[in-house]
Amino acid sequence: MSSFDAGTAPWLARLGNLRNAVRQEMVARQLAFHLPAPPARVLDVGCGQGTQALALASLGHHVTGLDSSTRMLEAFAQAREAAPEPVRARLDGVPGDVLTLPAALGEERAASYDVVCCHGVLMYLPEPGPALRSLAWACAPGGLVSVLARNGEALAMRPGLRGQWRRVLDALAEQDRPAPGYVNELGVPARADTVAGLQTGMSEVGLEPVGWYGVRIFSDGVDVETPLPDDPDEVTAMLDAEDAAGRRDPYRRVATLIHVLGRRPL
Repeated sequence: MSSFDAGTAPWLARLGNLRNAVRQEMVARQLAFHLPAPPARVLDVGCGQGTQALALASLGHHVTGLDSSTRMLEAFAQAREAAPEPVRARLDGVPGDVLTLPAALGEERAASYDVVCCHGVLMYLPEPGPALRSLAWACAPGGLVSVLARNGEALAMRPGLRGQWRRVLDALAEQDRPAPGYVNELGVPARADTVAGLQTGMSEVGLEPVGWYGVRIFSDGVDVETPLPDDPDEVTAMLDAEDAAGRRDPYRRVATLIHVLGRRPL
């Protein structure tokens, strides 16, 4: 979990950029289709600065954000303090990481959350299995687990969109490995997953896969510093296009990120 530490500062500095805005909006839209009616109990593992936690609390859900980074929890706390009081009252931040949820939350929190989110965390772990087991531990019967990971079947798409042909060849070679690796644009070594692998992993810990989406398809080739367009109509059209494509083949299969959801049976 400490491998992301070097990326914390550039991550926080780039929150308003185009690619982050697309990521956050797509995850929120895709998750909304599966959410129970508020007020649900939500656990956001690896909550970071709290973008998704605040969005869920704004819908009326009670959200516990958990992160292993002190700096991220500070950013989460700042965002919470800036929120309206009713939203603020539905948010809580605690230290901890995905592999030690019982220690961080207490054994009494087992099977107590209606929704368990873990977005952008698995790529910094050696393998997804232990994390999925921990997420399933926290999920209540009938509850939802939402996981966002790097798409191991599309590592060559970003350099391809940029015309970086040597990097395309390197990425294609890496895809053939059992656990494809890459260095992300925060400068942090990371690992990619596949939809099939995550769905199998969910089944192994007692979760029934219920669907998956692609996140960032057409917009991923831009430079990491690219801001959102000034024209709000253009932004809306871009987000709607990404949303529609992320729900269907073949487009979602070449997305940079995969959003995989599972449910714990009643």
